[in-house]
Amino acid sequence: MHVACIVNPHARDGKLGKNLMKVQNELESLGIEFEVNLTEGRGHAIEIASNLRESKHDLIVAVGGDGTVHEVANGLRGSSKRMGIIPMGNGDDFARAIGIPLDDLPGAAALLKTGRDYSVGAIRVEGLRAPEHPDIPPPKHYDVTGKPSRSGNIVRWAFLECDGGVTSSINRMKDEGHFSWISGQKKYTFLAIRAILGWKSQMAWIKVNDNPGRKVDLTGLFAMMQAETFGGGYKVAPGMHPFRDSASIVLGFGLSKGQMLRVMGPLEKGKHVGKWNKITMEPCGTFEIKALDRHGDPTEEHGHDPPLFISLDGEISMTTPVKFEFKKNQLLVRGGPTAPNL
Repeated sequence: MHVACIVNPHARDGKLGKNLMKVQNELESLGIEFEVNLTEGRGHAIEIASNLRESKHDLIVAVGGDGTVHEVANGLRGSSKRMGIIPMGNGDDFARAIGIPLDDLPGAAALLKTGRDYSVGAIRVEGLRAPEHPDIPPPKHYDVTGKPSRSGNIVRWAFLECDGGVTSSINRMKDEGHFSWISGQKKYTFLAIRAILGWKSQMAWIKVNDNPGRKVDLTGLFAMMQAETFGGGYKVAPGMHPFRDSASIVLGFGLSKGQMLRVMGPLEKGKHVGKWNKITMEPCGTFEIKALDRHGDPTEEHGHDPPLFISLDGEISMTTPVKFEFKKNQLLVRGGPTAPNL
């Protein structure tokens, strides 16, 4: 067996780079021939993976967290090449969704040889490029992800989840290095509390599937989900798995800050749907979100001010207006013999 590993040395807040030798030793002990490709920044894994689409490797293996998986999957989507995963991030929710053990390097590595291949769907997301940040370069357009329909837009594919509101603020703060000394779900809990306390309400127009569009107060969250969890195990979409014929969307708008803080416990356990008659979950094939113009009408001409960041598998890529569309059978991925909720 011969694999190409795409490694984010900065995963798990830089800890993976120090433990890369353990990964290499494990692959050698299994008799797996491998090459290592180290990423050098945001988007680099997309470029590396896209250049390996026609290679003779048995698997292209994402070594890192959900962000690394997101980029490798974007580079391979639509090809016949299979993706493997060695989870080494803070959340690792996509690996969890396809039955790969977490914090078990020998178990995860062994599945590269003995695991089950799955075909998963993906969510095509198109929107305005997220604005530049002093410490975070703006996202690039990559030909492999597809051509946008409007000038200035970019396209990405999400394999775990897409979210906006307080949850995307959490990911933005994570990118900026807040609470970098904490790992796993605890990191996301601290980030969530900080994001909720600092959140300022905005209005938006949304449209789910073929339902009429409506205006909402964005104090809360929306998440279009392909899996049950994100944020290191929070059960945002109870019972969801990435092998269905549609995504699910969780909507919770018009929540007070107190309600947002109180929902964190139920959210961790998947007990939040129906809370206060404000949080809903339903199948979703298409979703749109736009800012309002000065007349209160939805607009394609500009986004929210300040920007409403949209997070895709933990990557802050876009701001409004954004369109989401679920597509079946977009990626072959090797997971465990069984997967949760399947």
